[in-house]
Amino acid sequence: MHQVTNLRITDSEPLPSPLEMVTDIPRSDHQLGVIARSRAALHEIIHGRDRRLIGVVGPCSIHDLTACREYAEKFIALSRELEDRLFLLMRVYFEKPRTTVGWKGLIMDPQLNGTCDIPGGLRLARSFLGEVLDLGIPTATELLDPITPQYLADSLSWAAIGARTSESQTHRQMASGLSMPVGFKNATSGDLKAAVNGIIAATQSQTFLGITEDGRASAVTTGGNPDCQIILRGGASGPNYGPEFVGYAQSFLKEIDGPCSLMIDCSHANSGKDPARQPEVLDAVLDQVQSGAESIHAFMVESHLHSGSQSFPRPLNELDYGVSITDGCIDWSSTEACLRRAAEVVDKARFS
Repeated sequence: MHQVTNLRITDSEPLPSPLEMVTDIPRSDHQLGVIARSRAALHEIIHGRDRRLIGVVGPCSIHDLTACREYAEKFIALSRELEDRLFLLMRVYFEKPRTTVGWKGLIMDPQLNGTCDIPGGLRLARSFLGEVLDLGIPTATELLDPITPQYLADSLSWAAIGARTSESQTHRQMASGLSMPVGFKNATSGDLKAAVNGIIAATQSQTFLGITEDGRASAVTTGGNPDCQIILRGGASGPNYGPEFVGYAQSFLKEIDGPCSLMIDCSHANSGKDPARQPEVLDAVLDQVQSGAESIHAFMVESHLHSGSQSFPRPLNELDYGVSITDGCIDWSSTEACLRRAAEVVDKARFS
């Protein structure tokens, strides 16, 4: 008998079912209230009925929970101060897409040592989300693996579909069934069509392969997700946060009769991958808001306790505290200045 399956599989570890993990690490009434209220507020902003500006702000990735707890404490204090003008969500990114290889995030490698304890990573991610919600902070992440939402979706206020996956049918179908608003990034080339087509697909009913709460394979049918945004993040040809690009994106969204809602990513190609330029990009975006750009509903900033990034992998005892091990970030003092400036602009442009 010839063996023809699993020829290249070296290990396969069963995961706990989503139901088992949700039961082991439940969400409290307070936590669920934060999620429900934040999703409702985002819906109102995306559809133009709440004139606040959404800010998705925080570390590029979560790798040191102690540092991220400190960040969250600072975040909630500022968020409460500015909440009448800005609706702030903390980035809690546990999955990192890779062009080739590298650390794939806390879910895939929670020990940061290549052991890839995915069950432990899922538990760690779910537990940390609970801590953030306990503080009253709405949560935002990028969903990379289509199985992940079954374990975390009840803890998330907003999700992104990344530049590498906006063209993926699997991710578009997944987005159509998510219970939260979703942003589609333009492709790494800078092409907007992938994000627009993603929104068209995600707003429609879809049927696709998935898993149930008890971990069984299933055919999932959705009703479509009405709360979708385009995220402009720049591309191979350069940044795309200027008025001409915003106008171009608006025209696409009007053609498909979807919500005309844009988020500007101040990092990635829009900043030329220089984190120190993020405030400059945000200032340009705020100038457009001041000039009446009604479709700009949101911005994204990569921010941590300290600026820059550090090389990884390396011995964990050599890592600098509060510094990103993925994309570079601006520090907290710069973040605070950016958000206060954004609040001032929104106050003058939309509430005066």
